[in-house]
Amino acid sequence: MAWFYLVLAGLLEIVWATAMKQSAGFTRLWPTGIMVVGMIASFWLLAIAMRALPLGTSYTVWVGIGAVGAFIVGIVLFGEVVTPMRLLAAGLIVAGIITMKLAS
Repeated sequence: MAWFYLVLAGLLEIVWATAMKQSAGFTRLWPTGIMVVGMIASFWLLAIAMRALPLGTSYTVWVGIGAVGAFIVGIVLFGEVVTPMRLLAAGLIVAGIITMKLAS
């Protein structure tokens, strides 16, 4: 169950990071509110996952899901540039997440 909570926490990290972008420097109410709620929920689920999983694994996987997810959202929703080097970097992050899971 800890891995479920950890993945959900990582997905919520994508939500709050996207909402932060949409908040325009905290000048828009709804995106700012979504960001705050998403951030609290993400941290709470991360803390629950850390009851059963090692700190290093939990934090690395959480950040990795958020980073790769935000990368994908940036491309899909915001038209950010896709280059081979950026794709390689995201692929290496995914490889690290998989390796952490296998090592646990």
